[in-house]
Amino acid sequence: MRRAKISIIGAGNIGGTCAHWAAAKELGDIVLLDIPEKEGVAKGKGLDLSCCGPIEQFDSRITGTSDYKDIAGSDVVVITAGLPRKPGMSRDDLVQVNAGIVKSCAEKVREFAPDSIVIVVSNPLDAMVYVAWKVTGFPAHRVLGQAGALDVARYKTFLAMELGVSVEDIQGLLLGGHGDDMVPLPRLTSVNGIPVSDLLPAEKITACVERAKVGGGEIVKLMGTSAFYAPASGTIEMVESIVRDKKRVIPCAAYCEDQFGVSGGQKGQGYFVGVPCVLGSKGVEKILTFTMNAEEKKFMDESISHVKDLVGVVNKLFPSLA
Repeated sequence: MRRAKISIIGAGNIGGTCAHWAAAKELGDIVLLDIPEKEGVAKGKGLDLSCCGPIEQFDSRITGTSDYKDIAGSDVVVITAGLPRKPGMSRDDLVQVNAGIVKSCAEKVREFAPDSIVIVVSNPLDAMVYVAWKVTGFPAHRVLGQAGALDVARYKTFLAMELGVSVEDIQGLLLGGHGDDMVPLPRLTSVNGIPVSDLLPAEKITACVERAKVGGGEIVKLMGTSAFYAPASGTIEMVESIVRDKKRVIPCAAYCEDQFGVSGGQKGQGYFVGVPCVLGSKGVEKILTFTMNAEEKKFMDESISHVKDLVGVVNKLFPSLA
């Protein structure tokens, strides 16, 4: 059986950790790519990970490179390239720099890996997925962003800490934009089927939601740079569902029009927003919708509005994308 091929653009903290998780799970052969000035980093990390194979018992072939020709034939391309956040910076502060970087990466993906499924990790996430979609020209189901997998993981982690239970027994969902704009859904959160509202007072649940919203910023303050273990883990959860056709339901930044009122009834005016997606070999195979209550709808509308604003900034920077 042919091995899957996974290419990761950007060999920094997130990219290198994505390669680590993908190799450990033996998801396929891996290409780790960075700009020529950082080719040594990509090659060095690739070689270092390869030497883990005999110990960790995986056979993934890992190639470090700066040549985009090496991503040819990729099943999945992960774009992590971009400027990381520093203390005092918001994700939105990154839009001008990272839009240009993601645009350049997407042009190469379009040229060398035209049949791939693209997962964007670069921030501000919802706008960067839009850039990749517009530049590649790929069908929307083959372009998506990693955000919800990370946001929900943080939410579950903080709830587990508060409750003193295993993270494995917590089910939860968050929607909307990445970070501060995420939409909490405590009524859909449970602990092995028990509603979390029966186990924690509302203020404790709210505190966990709020900590999840600023979880990335909390780590930036502690380390001086963006998180990378959990973002990479969330990304590879998505990659695994795609290359193994698992049909996992994972919240992702996916293209929506009618779903959750994103377009306001305007056909062709969709945006990439965090929603629950079925991920399989075709990419986003289905978006699961459900009825939101009035408060959730209010938060979702606000989140969508901010995504639209970011896309507007991108379109001013690159009018050809509009």
